[in-house]
Amino acid sequence: MNTPPNEHDLQAYVDGQLDDDARAAVERYLALHPERAEQVKQWQQDAQRLRAALESVRMPADNPALDPATIRGRRAERSRMRFAMAASFVFCVGLGTFGGWQARGWNAPPPIAPMSDAVKAYQMMVVDRTAKVDYRPTGAGDLQGWLTKGVGASAKLPDLSAAGFRPVGGRLFTTDSGATAAMVLYEDDAGRTLSFYLRPAESEHRLLPNGQRVDGALLARYGSVNGLNYAVVGPAGSLGEKAVVQALDQQT
Repeated sequence: MNTPPNEHDLQAYVDGQLDDDARAAVERYLALHPERAEQVKQWQQDAQRLRAALESVRMPADNPALDPATIRGRRAERSRMRFAMAASFVFCVGLGTFGGWQARGWNAPPPIAPMSDAVKAYQMMVVDRTAKVDYRPTGAGDLQGWLTKGVGASAKLPDLSAAGFRPVGGRLFTTDSGATAAMVLYEDDAGRTLSFYLRPAESEHRLLPNGQRVDGALLARYGSVNGLNYAVVGPAGSLGEKAVVQALDQQT
């Protein structure tokens, strides 16, 4: 494990789902990060209390859907598995078969919206103007070279000239896992802006499927290309224009 373990890895460690090498890597990380180790210890204690509570409840024999193993089997994502087990416990309490026991310390973090860091970067650069571009090209191909140097050889800058947008500058960011991300600003003749944000996936299993979401007045189109996760962010009206959509569909 060359990068710090993410939330998925830590939950898999709590559930005993990691192989020996991955478990050892997580334990080394926790030994160096006592705050995260304490958080993981709390998760383990929560899971133990919940399993003990569920095992003490006599489930109806004709309702296998309440069996924790069945519930766990329906959850491919470990983060959702913890929520499902909690829901099963609440259901049992509602039936009156196990009253008086209350779960404490169940503070599962809310799910993070896809490429939220890309939206925040756009807000910093364009909306709030609390950050500025740290690289401006002086010739054709300069930004592509800058992007390749910053993120990797597989990074490719989309050509949005058919929609009237041209790249005017870029800025490097650092992700929560310590990787380098790059954001390239595009402008058209009317001064409208879009951004192309590119960063490594946390692991080969965390590549994003194509999708889009609205965040206030902004629209983010995201996905993965050449082993990297990307997002194109801008005002919903600009990013939703047919010419922009067609240009992106042809290259991402």
